[in-house]
Amino acid sequence: MKMTKFAKFAWGVLFYNILVILWGAYVRATGSGAGCGSHWPSCNGEIIPRAPQIETIIEFTHRMMSGLSLVLIVILLVWAFKAYPKGNIVRKGAVLTIVFIITEALLGAGLVLFEWVAHDASVGRALAMTVHLANTFFLLASITLTAWWASGGSRPEMRGNRSIVLLLVIGWIGLLILGMSGALTALGDTLFPVTSLEQGLTQDFSSTTHYLIRLRLLHPTIAIIVALYLILLASYLRTARAGDDVRRFSLALTLVFIIQLVAGFINVFLLAPVWLQIIHLLLADLSWISLVLLSAVTLTGAKVHTQTSDLKNVEFASASQD
Repeated sequence: MKMTKFAKFAWGVLFYNILVILWGAYVRATGSGAGCGSHWPSCNGEIIPRAPQIETIIEFTHRMMSGLSLVLIVILLVWAFKAYPKGNIVRKGAVLTIVFIITEALLGAGLVLFEWVAHDASVGRALAMTVHLANTFFLLASITLTAWWASGGSRPEMRGNRSIVLLLVIGWIGLLILGMSGALTALGDTLFPVTSLEQGLTQDFSSTTHYLIRLRLLHPTIAIIVALYLILLASYLRTARAGDDVRRFSLALTLVFIIQLVAGFINVFLLAPVWLQIIHLLLADLSWISLVLLSAVTLTGAKVHTQTSDLKNVEFASASQD
């Protein structure tokens, strides 16, 4: 990796956006989403709230952090266009980043303006949160790829890698679905807290409980299925592709996902405390980033070694000796 000033800045932007995402989860978990009322971009009709309550401070802090994120990404875009020539892939990554930060801001504004915050349990809020989660993941992916390409990563090659691309796409979709179900589960834990594990299980299996509570059962099931797939995929890529980067990121994905699974089950038994929800989300973000980086290095690495190609090489060598 060649850590130019731009590359260091891009990695810094990624780190900062992870902090913004985690604080956003804290806003949701503490029920502070309505801290600025239904006003946006102002806060309770004011640019800077006076004598704010704690919920207002939490929400207003998140807005300030999000605003700084937009400024940093605008700088990233301008710098990329000045530092890299036309058609360079770093420019394309920066353009995608600015697109996703704008949609991220619009989705956040929509949650406030439609009052899908605080204790709202509507279907609209649930759908908006799943879309918000997907957009957040794509934002992280675009920043990660921009930083990686600026650090010397090569342009991905799709031709001749159709089977690998398909496997990776399935992994991306699986992790997206898992993240969306996790967002709904976290929302349900916030809106319908329980005082014991027995009470939670009773609610989960009751046909009269709110749909967000019943959806909680799906998340661990999806997590196990996606975990098995990604761990097997990482193992396959580690043996099928040459290169230290493939080995490094495949091991990172496996390790982070296993820790995330453990944290998820502990989260259930401890009845989803806020601090553990934040850690669980951090691990989800790191799993996604690891998969993005693994995809990037896999599609620029050596071709997959298969038994068929090895057999052809042996046959060719034998024919040459004859």
